[in-house]
Amino acid sequence: MQEIQTKILLGDNKEVLRQLGENSIDLIVTSPPYADRRKQTYGGVKPEKYVEWFLPIGQQLLRVLKPTGTFILNIKEKAEKRERSSYVLELILALRNQGWLWTEEFIWHKKNCYPGKWPNRFRDAWERLLQFNKAKNFAMYQEDVMVPIGDWANGRLRNLSAIDKVRDNSKSGSGFGKNISNWLNRDKVYPTNVVQFATVCNNKNHSAVFPEELPEWFIKLFTKKYDWVLDPFLGSGTTTEVAQRMERNSIGIEIVPEYVEMAKAKVMQKEQSLFHHNRVSI
Repeated sequence: MQEIQTKILLGDNKEVLRQLGENSIDLIVTSPPYADRRKQTYGGVKPEKYVEWFLPIGQQLLRVLKPTGTFILNIKEKAEKRERSSYVLELILALRNQGWLWTEEFIWHKKNCYPGKWPNRFRDAWERLLQFNKAKNFAMYQEDVMVPIGDWANGRLRNLSAIDKVRDNSKSGSGFGKNISNWLNRDKVYPTNVVQFATVCNNKNHSAVFPEELPEWFIKLFTKKYDWVLDPFLGSGTTTEVAQRMERNSIGIEIVPEYVEMAKAKVMQKEQSLFHHNRVSI
């Protein structure tokens, strides 16, 4: 049986990434510090400096990702002085100029977002999950994230008009298009690009932890068993922990020694329960 490898590396990711092989990673899923956030831990990056700061990292990620691979970037704008910052939009354009294809944008709806109010807006309940690729043809396993068809089958599908059965055949070759009758007698459907995960509350180890469901969903969608997953802003180790459980090889890079030790401890704990199925190296 093939060995599952989990590598957790301490250091500045701009330097550590240079040690990774070219075209070696199947999926990058990560969440860097947002502009002006995590100042005590990561120093904070001003919005006007964010693109300049991130592009050297983006260049290394472009180098290590396979042509069939995918890069998922979780990031969020900030509001300051009653106006939205444009640094995320500027980063998207800069990454495109760097050679990335901006192929999709997922919205993470935080379904347990707590209430709040500001003078000219309401509390954010969503974040961006930007998908970038090196090529238009990339590995994607859509069937692995299909969802139950749910109540739609008892409502919309039971009251089809004549137009629903003939209109807008797919031009992309999917066979579906807007011909809604194609979805009759199906148990599952493909999800939308709005994903719903609860935030991690009362976390004592890290101030900005992924919910496990977030990397898990993208690992299902873009990788298969034994593929390589990379998180260059690992934090306390959620991505590598989930990848290990899902029998994917993974690499995590983190600059804070305390978090590296947390991440390694998680892997070792998981190893105890997975020992009879996998071997893990860190």
